[in-house]
Amino acid sequence: MLRITHIVVVMLMAMPLVGAAADNGRCGAGKDLVVQALERAGPQSSASDFEDALQLLKRASAVCGELGDAWYYRSLVEAKLGHAGPAKFAADQAKLLGSDALSAGLQPFVLATRVTRRSIGGSETPGGFSGSGSGPAGPVEQKWALVIGISKFADRNIPSLNYTAGDAQAFAALLSDPGVGKFPAANVHVLTDSQATTKGIREGLNWIARHAQPNDMVVIYLATHGSPRETDSVGGLNYIVTYDTEIHSTDHPDEDALYATALPMVDLSSAVASRLHALRTLVVLDTCFSGGATKNGGKNGVRMMGAGLANAAPSPSTLQRMSEGAGRIVMAASQVDQESLESDTLHHGYFTYFLLKALRDSKGMKPLSQVYADVQHDVSERVAVDGKAEGLHQNPVMDRSADDADFALGLTGTSVAAHVDEVRSVGLVAAR
Repeated sequence: MLRITHIVVVMLMAMPLVGAAADNGRCGAGKDLVVQALERAGPQSSASDFEDALQLLKRASAVCGELGDAWYYRSLVEAKLGHAGPAKFAADQAKLLGSDALSAGLQPFVLATRVTRRSIGGSETPGGFSGSGSGPAGPVEQKWALVIGISKFADRNIPSLNYTAGDAQAFAALLSDPGVGKFPAANVHVLTDSQATTKGIREGLNWIARHAQPNDMVVIYLATHGSPRETDSVGGLNYIVTYDTEIHSTDHPDEDALYATALPMVDLSSAVASRLHALRTLVVLDTCFSGGATKNGGKNGVRMMGAGLANAAPSPSTLQRMSEGAGRIVMAASQVDQESLESDTLHHGYFTYFLLKALRDSKGMKPLSQVYADVQHDVSERVAVDGKAEGLHQNPVMDRSADDADFALGLTGTSVAAHVDEVRSVGLVAAR
């Protein structure tokens, strides 16, 4: 009798654990639906996109009723669609359940900068954008940078990269160089390897969002692995692989572990579009959203594709979302169907090597559109030569918030006027 009683007690004690596991599973699915909704609708999305996002958020709050963030974002979408009553109900639920997004005041559907077009005869130029409701930006007041590079990962199933951490350190040094980037060293925040956790990167993004003002300049640089959309069978989402990301298997990545530990690409896009008020913002993505590092016989090229992760670079929609607003420039190392390659000869990723070279050669004073043109040409040409035996190609891409969104990294308050004159002289300011 004592033995049977013991078994019953053990079973009763285990029941809440089983229930908790089921709740965690449901809420995990709910969180995934929230991420899908945030990727579906952005500040400049159509009403139909918001309707789709609303259905995803309704499903999220249905499968996990206590998920405060689902209710919070649902309230924002309902309000966006003009549904006052449902918006208030959802907002009340978010307050009751304690939404982290509500506490942080996140507004992913509102641009941090507002675009105001002016003709060439007006005051909008590559040296002074309009936005945030404050008119054209004046001379650069302060400069901020978040530089991230991850070569080693806590999960040994994620293959190491050779040069990404070094690339980040070299890029940060160039930004701080008084003869090139002219960024105050204290304003260049560098995260490499074990520092670049999912939490650490989020904190870095928030650090910049708190400090950068409309007249400031912001640079975000990211070099690491990324997961392709195919790895997430539920929502088809891209994830940034951080130091503490878990996949458990190189050949068969664990989707649940990836979701729970990696940084959704949409979170970076939303932070840039809706939380950064600086009217001169550059985002550099030296990642091909692949998951491993293997040498495939090439003498100079190191490939970054893992056996279990298909290759995919940031999608055009991702770049477009990130460049919404004013004064936004986004550069990515490769096209969507290409890898971002490393070179054992250059001891860098090809893209970062030629980006550093172009910026250094111009002492940081060449407009970024021209810097990109140089880098695009040099990377494409060098990879075609080095990877000829394997048929490798790499073509960097760029997206901008407007055709005339342009500035130089070396700009300071005293150099803006001279830069504007230079840009005008080469015909980069387009009449609108």
